Formats: sequence, C-alpha cells, structure tokens
Amino acid sequence: MSTVPGYRRIATGIDPPYDYAAYTSTHKRAPRNPPIRIAHTLSEITGPRPGVELVDADADLTHFAGGEALGERIVVTGRVLDEDGRPVSGALVEIWQANSAGRYAHDVDQHDAPLDPHFSGVGRVATGADGAYRFSTIKPAAYPWKNHYNAWRPQHIHFSLFGPGFATRLITQMYFPGDPLLELDPIFQSVPDPAARQRLVCAFDIEATIPEHALGYRFDIVLRGRDLTPHERGISGDAG
Repeated sequence: MSTVPGYRRIATGIDPPYDYAAYTSTHKRAPRNPPIRIAHTLSEITGPRPGVELVDADADLTHFAGGEALGERIVVTGRVLDEDGRPVSGALVEIWQANSAGRYAHDVDQHDAPLDPHFSGVGRVATGADGAYRFSTIKPAAYPWKNHYNAWRPQHIHFSLFGPGFATRLITQMYFPGDPLLELDPIFQSVPDPAARQRLVCAFDIEATIPEHALGYRFDIVLRGRDLTPHERGISGDAG
C-alpha cells in the first residue's frame, strides 16, 4: 500500500506559540492539550484548490468607490518562495489593513478614528511565474487596542497566502522598519527567534519606489525551512 507524502513539518522555535502570556486573548483560545498530528490524505495534498484563476485581482487599494484614498501612498512588493528559495507561482496573496488614521473598514472596529469612504483596506493578487506580487496601497497608521494599559499596535499589513490547497494557507503580518512600537508589541514579540522576528519587517526599496508618487517596500515571504516567515497560529484571532 503506497503512502501519501505529507507537507514538511514547520521548523521549531520560529512560529509564535498558541498561548503567549503577554497576549491576553490567546489564553482563552489556545488548545488545552498538545495538537494531534493527523496524516495527510491525497485530497489535502492536491486540493481543494482556492481557484486563483477565478479571483478578480485587486492590487490597487489607493482608489475605491469612485475616489482616491487619503494618506501616504506606498508600493508593497516581494516574492513568495519555498524552503529551497524557488519561486512559488499561482499563489493567492490577500492583504487587509487599517487606513491612514488607524481604523479598519469593518463593523467590529469601534476605534474613534475616521473612516475613509475611498479605502476598502483589502486586496488580492496571484503571484507570477517568478513568485512576485505587488500592491499599491496606503501606509496604515498605528492604533490602540485593549490588550493592556496604553497598548498600541505598530503599523502593519496582514497577509494571507493560499498555495495549491486550503491546507497550505499561511497568515502573517508585515511591519515597517524603525517603528518604536515593535519593541512593545506582544504579537511581534511573541515570535521566539529574534532573527525570525526581523523577517516580519519589510525593507525600504528605492527600486520599487515610484518617483513623485509612492515609496516602495519589499517583503519576501518564505513558506518553510530555516528562513521561514513566521506564521500566525495562536496569534491571529484579533482584527488587528
């Protein structure tokens, strides 16, 4: 009887734990017992596929509902790579983020910062043959959250990636260089390895910058291996 090859196990010491002391809401949703590893079946290895070819690309978040979004325009680009540094083509990359005032266009967000009627805060594209993706968007602002006294989330953009099947989904966050809130943020600090934490910080990229229009940032995403971009496991339950 032939066996079905499974996905490679994720390297230890990189991803945040399910339960992190400084992130209070993880205490309620973290598993009480160690997860049980279940062997993959053929359907999990080969699909179900997310239907990337059926998804309408929406790579420009700077215009919405007939108007131009407020705030600093930026370009976010990068490549999706496997554990051997090879490009991953056809991966569905989705982002969501707060606006330039630090508020999400979502009913759950009750922050008293203003909403922008011309900024949806969501986008999606598929990676090309070279594994590359590119978004035009607005730089998000920091915002308060109620994890602890005077808690503020750093500027960040959420990323969701789908590979050939739903079992291959990765969720992570991209942060910006030089943000003083990073040292105080429990979500960023929950990643155990300092080098892995820095892989969540994008890099300014003059080549991606559009003259007189938008600054460029590069954020490469590695799916597995020693250079893995940390995933969100227990650290993905809040809107922010």
